[in-house]
Amino acid sequence: MFFIDAIDLEGLGNRSYLAGGRRTAVAVDPPRDFDQVLAAAARRGVRISHVVETHVHNDYVTGGPELARVTGAAYLVPAGVNVSFTRIPVADGDTVTIDGGLRLRAVATPGHTPHHTSYVLQEQGAPVAAFTGGSLLIGTVGRPDLVEPRLTEQLARAQHASAHRLAAELPDETPVLPTHGFGSFCSSAQADGNATTIGEEKSANAALTTGADSFVAQLLAELDDVPAYYTYMGPANAAGPAPVDLTPPAAADADEISARLAAGEWVVDLRDRVAFAEGHVAGSFNFEADGKIATYLAWMIPWGRPVTLLAASLEQLAAAQRELVRVGIDRPAAAATGSPREWLPEGDRPASFPRSTFAGLAAHGTDGIVVLDVRRDSERAAGRINGSVHIPVHELHKRLGEVPAGTVWVHCAGGMRAAIAASLLDAIGRDVVAVDDGFDAAETAGLNVVSG
Repeated sequence: MFFIDAIDLEGLGNRSYLAGGRRTAVAVDPPRDFDQVLAAAARRGVRISHVVETHVHNDYVTGGPELARVTGAAYLVPAGVNVSFTRIPVADGDTVTIDGGLRLRAVATPGHTPHHTSYVLQEQGAPVAAFTGGSLLIGTVGRPDLVEPRLTEQLARAQHASAHRLAAELPDETPVLPTHGFGSFCSSAQADGNATTIGEEKSANAALTTGADSFVAQLLAELDDVPAYYTYMGPANAAGPAPVDLTPPAAADADEISARLAAGEWVVDLRDRVAFAEGHVAGSFNFEADGKIATYLAWMIPWGRPVTLLAASLEQLAAAQRELVRVGIDRPAAAATGSPREWLPEGDRPASFPRSTFAGLAAHGTDGIVVLDVRRDSERAAGRINGSVHIPVHELHKRLGEVPAGTVWVHCAGGMRAAIAASLLDAIGRDVVAVDDGFDAAETAGLNVVSG
């Protein structure tokens, strides 16, 4: 008998896995904060004997080297990858015993990266699951453009071939267990569902239902923006990440918060967007702890810039720290919990701005105001408010001077990114209204939504 436990990293849209038998187990693509992997092993009563990577990750910092060190596990990394730490290089066809009749077989599946490797879990020689990392995902594949622009088309073709290899070698009933595809920008598209098999992918995945030329052309045409922080993830993982430190940051009082703002540092308010709009420290930015804080804060903050976190509670602060270490933002410069009245010098009043909906925008009318769309290019192409200005949220902090004069009504697809954008605009003194609504409501509200 064997088990497979999935460990979801919802903020980053990834999954790690722990798989094993009665005594020992393997951890696949573990997160940097691997305590939850250890907890899963403790619940199962097993020892982690192996830690494996499907590839050198571009979207998060791995916990693999440190997890292997702490547990004494063998650390397996695809052969050919240039790394600066001790590991066991894995080549196509290599196998390792995990527990009794449970073995792991390496399958070279280049495409997401040149040396990408999937791992087939076998029980008594029969395939029972495939850990496909960034190769074959649920309904899609991992994007091929994160390593080197000159390799993108070549890797896209390799993705097609790798998907076909997995489909040819594995029984239809084999579960496909990818790392990416649950919201990660490492996926070429959002996964449709939470589980799949080889057989299901044969009928639904474009990599397996279309020819190579058509697949590559479509894949390359649909590639979305790449988060800026990805530039730093590959080198960090190749060098061997340092252990995490999740101890509380130094506490900041109102005077220190003011001084850090005056010094040009980023002060990030983690509270929900409703609370932030109602009252906040002027100059602070709103990245909701319950949103994709790791993705968007790491995407937008100048790399290495000190960040101070403001949280409603110690629990919210701790959760945000955990999210941020996964993308290499290791230690906040300082932090404070509570509410704006504790974060502001005595006598100062919180800043605020109004929120509305698309119905509110339609009732107000678009004449004489700026409607700012902060969605990505691919989202806007499917429909936009006629006459709106477009600056994707991840570019806005560098392009604030391009926002036309006047009151700015800012929207995205659901409200979270609009709140980030509204906080950036508010911080420089612009009059702003955050549209906290789903974009599907824009046309229903009577606004002139056009395509293209």
